[in-house]
Amino acid sequence: MSIFLRLRKLEMAQEGGSIDEQIAVGEQKGSVRWVNVNRTRQLNVLKLAEHLETWEKDDKVKLIMIKGLGIASSVVDDLQMFYDGQYSGLKNVYRRYWLCFHIHTYKKTQVSLVLGMTLGGGGAPLMLPTKFSVVTENTVLATPEASFGFHIDCGFSYIYSRLPGHLGEFLALTGEILNGKELVAIGMATHFVPRVKVLALEARLGRLDSGDTDVVRSTIEQFSEKVDLDKDSILNKQSIINACFSKESVKQIIQAFEAERSKEGNEWITPILKRLKQSSPTGLKINLRSIREGRRQTLGDCLKKEFRITVNILRSTISPDAFEGVRALTIAKDNCPRWNPATLDEVDDEEINLVFKPLEDDLELRIPETEENRWGD
Repeated sequence: MSIFLRLRKLEMAQEGGSIDEQIAVGEQKGSVRWVNVNRTRQLNVLKLAEHLETWEKDDKVKLIMIKGLGIASSVVDDLQMFYDGQYSGLKNVYRRYWLCFHIHTYKKTQVSLVLGMTLGGGGAPLMLPTKFSVVTENTVLATPEASFGFHIDCGFSYIYSRLPGHLGEFLALTGEILNGKELVAIGMATHFVPRVKVLALEARLGRLDSGDTDVVRSTIEQFSEKVDLDKDSILNKQSIINACFSKESVKQIIQAFEAERSKEGNEWITPILKRLKQSSPTGLKINLRSIREGRRQTLGDCLKKEFRITVNILRSTISPDAFEGVRALTIAKDNCPRWNPATLDEVDDEEINLVFKPLEDDLELRIPETEENRWGD
């Protein structure tokens, strides 16, 4: 089963099969400001940035709340937009990268409520980097970009490269799904709160009139629960993941993973390995390099690099795989992408260098370098 079918099924299983698609930003409740993010394709990035800048500078504002009910299809929608118009959405992509930097470095206390489906290039970059990120039993995260010839973006080469061991490589290459408890266990979320308690938590935070991190933390902890991983959690396979995904190349990773699959009790590897082998060879090599470079890079460096990769992929600099992946997985839905090059051996590592090359100066992502220019672009 493709990663998209798995995500669709999970999405429909939540909230009775329907998700509120209302987008609202800029709500005010005392000293608290609210943002609802449900479908990032519809989100006005400039308007959200305008609100965040205003709130960061406003002494009356003490706490920012960002709430997402579930946005599983946003990345699919965006990719279809690129497929239809190719470069037409590039300006919005630039703005989203720029906004991700400000979410990571925001100067006031933020609490995100990640209540449903979220993808690496969808709402996750706007929610998981906040000071406090609350997840529930309905929360799931996946980064399936390699499966359709794209790459993990919007800061995820920075986030994944800092996960325990070589879990980041595993998640980037396989698109494996993590649930809320697992996100807390690896530090990508701060608190697990049962869904039935979320409304009460929202109400309490709305009355708090404080952005003090200790006060906010203790308030959330009144509703949160200790995380106990399920017996079959992928995180319980960390030793195997580290052994395999620490290998130097994608080919060596696959070979090591295949060897582990032959051992008793490792049947869980079979469907993951199948997805890995079906993914774009070019996409796999790009993602592995991006994660490995991310360990030596700052947040700003990672965002600049990822934006370069995005533009070069959309230009089909070395391969049209991203557009072919969209066609096969989300438009024709034949689930039979014709990758070009078709195999890992055919992907020239020197050509991969071209995807990471700097862009023309007027296209490069501008990360603010001074406080005075923090909100300039």
